[in-house]
Amino acid sequence: MLLKGLTTMQLIYPLKFKTMENELLKKIKNNNFKISVIGLGYVGLPLAVEFAKNGFEVYGIDIDKNKVKNINEGISYINDISNNELLDLVKKNKIKAFENYNILSEVDIIIITVPTPLSKTKDPDLSYVLNAVNNIKNHLKKGHLIILESTTYPGTTDEVIKPILEESGLKCGSDFFLAFSPERINPGDKIYKIKNTPKIVGGVDEISGKLAYEVYSKIIDSVIIVSSSKVAEMAKLLENTFRAVNIALANEIAIMCNILKIDVWEVVESAGTKPFGFMKFYPGPGIGGHCIPIDPIYLSWKMKTLNYNARLIEVASEINTNMPRYVVQRIADILNEYEMSIKGSKILILGVAYKRDVNDIRESPAIDIISLLSDKGAIVYYFDPYIPKIQIGDLEIESVELTKEVLKESDLVVLITDHSIFDYEFIYKNANLIFDTKNAFKNYSEKIYKL
Repeated sequence: MLLKGLTTMQLIYPLKFKTMENELLKKIKNNNFKISVIGLGYVGLPLAVEFAKNGFEVYGIDIDKNKVKNINEGISYINDISNNELLDLVKKNKIKAFENYNILSEVDIIIITVPTPLSKTKDPDLSYVLNAVNNIKNHLKKGHLIILESTTYPGTTDEVIKPILEESGLKCGSDFFLAFSPERINPGDKIYKIKNTPKIVGGVDEISGKLAYEVYSKIIDSVIIVSSSKVAEMAKLLENTFRAVNIALANEIAIMCNILKIDVWEVVESAGTKPFGFMKFYPGPGIGGHCIPIDPIYLSWKMKTLNYNARLIEVASEINTNMPRYVVQRIADILNEYEMSIKGSKILILGVAYKRDVNDIRESPAIDIISLLSDKGAIVYYFDPYIPKIQIGDLEIESVELTKEVLKESDLVVLITDHSIFDYEFIYKNANLIFDTKNAFKNYSEKIYKL
């Protein structure tokens, strides 16, 4: 007599009738899965390294031949990953990088960490994601779990990626699985790394979310499952929209304080003594990096397609985007006090990275400031030990050596990025005038102009 609910074939061949979910879950539980990370930049490489450090075989994929070559030689191009750490993992055969997608046939988990920039018209550019997804589709097999980490607008994973993958003939939720998990990498952070930064996961279905949870739980202390990929996508946009809006408020307060002849930094610090209802955000010369300037625009764009105008996001973006022009105007005002014009003045920029202690210039306001000053006829040069050279249009500029002579010959020193390795006392003693946009010279008063 047959057991209730089971067919003769299931009794004879029980293994063949196990669901793909159970097969993959078993691999994950037993630490018997291989993983591929597509996109080996500031997000992908640290993630790949973290999985490899925990004993998993990781196959990286990137279209940049130099990145692939460097990884396979154990050479790190990211400050947070040392050469020794990477080389050790390469020698142990825990990490290997490829330019093509053929290796996907050998893996179980695929994580996408490619860029999601904005187009020239400020629309979401999903070309890198779509290229990756189409390549995955061509190598998709039963049992694959695909996780998107690249920041995007709500609905991308479910409404854009899922249909493309199902063009393979395989069905999501039974043949393969799909989830979104926003990256939370904070380059240069000495405290919060991948392991101790809570991770959000949301599947396009319950099974996919569960599987993604199990995967990340292997390397991250705290993993939080949300009800859908859309919720996870929206959570990431809220995180960075919250920061962008509050930075914009701080920037506008800085402009107001300058008009009122009030020290904005003292204002922020004094307001910050309130033990509840206030969170300190600081002004600056603009916002940079891949996330804060871009992520809110993804949300704003999505809402426009639904006939809703995200007014607060638009205003915040306008304020933050205009800060480099405000900085240049302040530079003009400072020079004018000493009967100098921008044209012909020697201006030294300190720091061009988008934030402290990183070698990343993506969306850095320093680039816009240098460009604007150059257009007005200033003689502009910069010092940044993390960025040996920059490209502005057709012009390549190399970092100068920070000497007494360079400082003394500069009409104005403008601090844009407050690297911790800067010798601020040395700079102060030898500079003629300093415009400090980050309050790095808070312990000095003479010849210092604050944002």
